[in-house]
This record gives sequence, structure tokens and C-alpha cells, in this order.
Amino acid sequence: MNTSFVLASAGALLCASLALSFAWFERRSVACWSLIAGLVVLAIERIFAGLTAIAVLPQEMIYWQDWRLVTISFLPGAWLLFSLKYARESDSASPAKGWLPLAVASLIPIGLAFWFRGSLVPGFHRNGLGQPWSMEISGAGLILCGIVLISFVAVMANLEHTFRASAGVIRWRIKFMVLGLGLLFIVRVYSGSQELLFRATTLPLQDMDSDVLLVTLALMGRSLFRDGRLEGKVYASRLVLHQSLTAIGAAVYVLVIVGLAKAAAILHSDKQVALQILFVLVALALLGSLLLSDRVRLYTRRFVTRYFQRPQYDYRSVWRNFTQGTIRQVEPRALSGALVKLVSELFQALSVSLWLADDRRESFSLVASTSVSDPEALDFPLGEGEAARVLSILKAGSEPMDIDRSRELWAATLRKLLPGRFPNGGNRICVPLRARDELLGIMILGDRVGGVPYSAQDFDLLKTVGDQAAATLLNLELSQRLYQANQLEAFQAMSAFFVHDLKNTASTLSLMLQNLPVHFDNASFREDALRGVAKTVDHINELIDRLSLLRQEVVLLPVESDLNELVEAALLSVPELPGAELIQDLHPLPSVRVDRAQIRNVVSNLIMNAHDAIELNGRIRVATVQRNNWVVLTVEDNGCGMSPEFVERGLFRPFQSTKKNGIGIGMFQCKMIVQAHHGKIEVDSQPGKGTAFRVWLPIRQTSHRLPAELAA
Repeated sequence: MNTSFVLASAGALLCASLALSFAWFERRSVACWSLIAGLVVLAIERIFAGLTAIAVLPQEMIYWQDWRLVTISFLPGAWLLFSLKYARESDSASPAKGWLPLAVASLIPIGLAFWFRGSLVPGFHRNGLGQPWSMEISGAGLILCGIVLISFVAVMANLEHTFRASAGVIRWRIKFMVLGLGLLFIVRVYSGSQELLFRATTLPLQDMDSDVLLVTLALMGRSLFRDGRLEGKVYASRLVLHQSLTAIGAAVYVLVIVGLAKAAAILHSDKQVALQILFVLVALALLGSLLLSDRVRLYTRRFVTRYFQRPQYDYRSVWRNFTQGTIRQVEPRALSGALVKLVSELFQALSVSLWLADDRRESFSLVASTSVSDPEALDFPLGEGEAARVLSILKAGSEPMDIDRSRELWAATLRKLLPGRFPNGGNRICVPLRARDELLGIMILGDRVGGVPYSAQDFDLLKTVGDQAAATLLNLELSQRLYQANQLEAFQAMSAFFVHDLKNTASTLSLMLQNLPVHFDNASFREDALRGVAKTVDHINELIDRLSLLRQEVVLLPVESDLNELVEAALLSVPELPGAELIQDLHPLPSVRVDRAQIRNVVSNLIMNAHDAIELNGRIRVATVQRNNWVVLTVEDNGCGMSPEFVERGLFRPFQSTKKNGIGIGMFQCKMIVQAHHGKIEVDSQPGKGTAFRVWLPIRQTSHRLPAELAA
């Protein structure tokens, strides 16, 4: 297989594919169309070079080489126009005046090529380059090659100037495009100079052009799919060739290639020469991309600063002062004020402002500043759309950024947040405050004393300070959320307790009102009703008194009490239980130290729950007994019972109930009261067979003896 033909065909195919990609993805512009035109011309030129490589007769080789020279006459116009428009803003007040010289200059090589077409390559000779298929170039052809070579130098100078005038994101965007085209035209300048020097062209020179074209197309494709845009905002001077390094770089590169060509000529193998040159070009392209990489230069500078330079800061004192200045702050605004003061003193920055994002992370608010006396009185300089756009950009990274060196829109937006007060204060630095993948805010530093630029150590320390500040702010925010949640939970528990007690009281009055029309003429019933109303009023007053003393935990007022007496009092306070047989089985008990009202509430609640669970002619058994050092209250019914799942997961949880109109707080309240007495509550229930609750209360040590049968 002919290697020269394969390389040329691959270059032509990739040129055409990349031209179609730019035509499909890019916004239509002068730079885009000129780039597409340049790629199409290169594709056609490679087709003629490939046809030359597979030609059998010498006349065929001369014919295709003649058309190759005609094709390259279109290159200066397309690529000069692209180099002048790529990534640049127009700097001419009347652009039409600048087009006329370029158009005339572009027509000169085209007219020359078509005027002398058929005689640009008159024949072969073996002198000069010393190759077996060395094709001679006529005088007109040499003039054409010279014009094209000069135009290639101008293209490289334009691209170099565009790259040197760019900065930040724009430089990151155009780096691979400039590197690829620079490599292409450097090699084209070398091959063109060889043709002018020896007045002939050879297949190895054209193989070299194919090799470099493949590398260039790979770099251009990387540029397209890296950002997908050609337009930019580079403002370049009109002195295109002023202080240009193109000539020096081209000379150095030519020397390298000449040495490689000499070494390859010794091998006497055209195929080996082509493959070796391709390998060298790829290696040099990778080296160039590394040398032009801002990230590589940044990491190199940081590595040298960290490990080979003396530390700029005494980090022990820095973190001691930082910790002492922030650890005592428990409010976000107080912490923010301490942070801006510490950062201002540490970095000698007169203007430091801290902006925190709102809860929805959609806007900023100024919370502390060393340049504004009253942050709350400052009008917010950004609209909601601008703030949201800045937040979306800053979410992607946490590194400090020099916002004065960037020409991006988001950097201009950030500059509004901290206008410079001193003309010699240096650049402003933005430090994103990110923690747990959330952007909590930003800190902006400006007006540094003496305008001293920030070093790599400054940026490292700023990054660390920003991370620590963000973590501290996040901890304060989470602590406040937890405190508010605890307060809300305590309020809900408090309100649920009192609502439940009031509901029981309302149930007592409701039963009384139901029986009042039937038994109104009964004097004893009226006396019981009056006693019930009085007890209800006393209970409500007691709830009101407890409300003023309520804490998050249950507050007890314990006294020496007889549990049987409390049970009987609770039974008397419970209204008549229609359809229920109440069985009392109370055994003698020692006194216990309990809160009488709270235990009565427990007994009443258990009895009312048992009554709600039974059906007509059901049975409720209330019993007391002593078990070792405990007194045990049992409330048992033969009602509907509860499932094991509800007993395990929902019975003693708030707002969990099996009643149709229940609020699910009674058993939760009972458990809290019993546990506050250092007791425990147990339940034994089976669906359809009933439920038994047992309340265990510890016995306080007394002097009287217990019955033997109960102590057993």
C-alpha cells in the first residue's frame, strides 16, 4: 500500500469532515466561512498530492502537481482572512477599507497560477534535493510559492498576536486552534523554503505536509469539541508584526526539521521518513500544548512555591488567630464580620466584602464589609438574573479567581459587588465559599496595600481560608436549623399534650350532656353533674397552670401517694361507661412518690382507651399489685386488640392512632409520664382478644413490711 497516498487521502477526508462540522455547529460568521474555505482548499490540495503519489507515468505526476500548485494559490486569501477575524473584535471604524487590499493581495497568486497553468511544473531532474522523483518548479511557480510562503508567515504572525492579546477563558478556548494552525504553517514554511531553495518539490516533502495536516486537524477538532465556539472578544493592536516571536519560532523549528530530514535521508526510505516525521510532529504538538497550558503552568508554579520556596506565612499563627477569631461567634453576621476583619488583616486588603446566598441559593446579600459602614443600607447592585447567573458559574469550582483579569460577563458582574476605591489597589480576587457541594456565598478582596499582586501562596491560603469559612458558616446554618426544628417539635408536643387533655375533658362533659335529659329530674344525678363540672373546671385551671411551667421534658411535682387511692380517684372522674363491665381488683400497696395529677391522667387515659376498644357488654379490669420493688397497675380489656406491627412501631409514637377520631398522643404522653417517674409501661395485645397495659412504678424505700405473698 502506498503510504503517501494513504496519508494524503486521510488528510483530505478529515479536512472535509471538519469543514462540515464547523458548517453544522458554528454560528455563521466571516471567521467560520473563511475557515471552511481554507479547509476545503487543503482537502483538494491533498487529493492532488495523493494522486501524484499513485501516478504511474511521469506525465501524470507532473499534471497532478501542476494542479496542486494551482490549488495552493487559494490558500493565502482564505487563511489570511481567517487569521484576521478569528477570535477578534473589529478595531476598524470602516471595515470596508481594509477589505480591498486583502482582496487584491488574494487575487494575485490565483491569477498568476491560472495564467501559467500547465507550465508550473515543467519536468523532472535528479539534482537539487537528490530524490529519484524530484519535480522541477518553473520561475512562475517559484514566484507563486514565494507569495504563498510570505502569506503563511503573515498568518502565523496574526495567530500569534491574537493568542498573546487573549487572556483567561478566551485563551483557554483558542489555544488548540492556534497551536494546530501554527504547527501547520510552520511546516508549510519549511517545505516551501525547501522548494524555493532547490527549485523542486519531492514526495517526502508532501508526505511531511500530510503528516502535519493530520496533527493540525486533530488539534482543531479538539478546539471545536472543547468549547464549540469560534467567536471571542480579543482586542488586538494594528501592529500585527510588532514584537512577534513568529520568525524566531519558525527559524528554530526549521533547524529541528532540517536535522530530522538529514537523519531521515541517511535511512534511504521514504516510508520510514514519513512515519518518523509524523511521530515527531505528534510529540512536538503534545509538548506545545503542555507549554501553552495555563493549568500546567499554574500547577508548576504552585509546586515550586510549595516545595522549593520559603513559606510566606507563619501558618501556625495564622490558624491560631483564625480559630480564636471565629470560634466564639454563634451568629452568621457576627461570624461574617470577624471573617472579613481577619482576611483584611491577613492579606493587607483594605476592602473585603462577604456576600451570602439566600436559602434558595438564587441571590446575594451583603452581610459584612470593611469598606461599607452599614451593609444593610447598601443597595443591591445586581438583579436577580445576574445573581443567579453568577451563582451558576461559581458552583462549578472553589478556586479563588482574579476577576479583573477576566473579560467574561460573570467577572464584570462580580466587579459590581466591590468597586475599586484606590487606583493603585491591584486586582480584585473572588473567593467562592463552597461546602458540601453548596455555594454559600462569596468573599471579594480588593484595594491591597501597595497593589501587591497575589502570589501562588496567597491563592493557596485564600482557598484554605475560604473552605474553612464555608464549613463554619454551614455548621452555624445547620445548628440554627436543628434548633428551630427542636423548638418546633417541642411546641408540637406541648400543644398535642394539652389538646389531648382538653379532648378528654370535652368527652367527659359530652357524656354528661347526653345523660342530662334522661336523668335531669334525679337529684343525685344533678349533684354528680355539678361535681363533674367543678372537677372539669379545676382540671382546665390545672392545665393552664401547667402551661406556664411547661418545659421540653415532663415536669413532676411528686408527693407520697397511695396508688390505689389515685386509681379510685381516676375511676370517679371518669364518667359513666355505658355497655362496659368495670372490674376492680386492687391489692394493698406501699406508698410511692409520684405526681398525683400526672398518674391520674395515665389511669384515666388507659381506662378511656379500653372503653373505646370494647364492644357492647365488654369487660374492663383494673388491678394493682406489688412485684418485688415495683407496684404494678394493670388495665385490661377484651376488646378488638391491636396488631403486633402497630404495637411495635406506632403505639407509643405521637400522632399514631387506631381510633377513627384519635390524634395519637395519649399513649405517647402516658409513656413520657411513666418514664419521668423512672418506671416503665408494657403492653400485651392480640387482635380480636383484647389488650392489657401494665404500668410499673418503683417503690420508694419505706419502714413498713410488705405482705409475704406480694413480696414473693
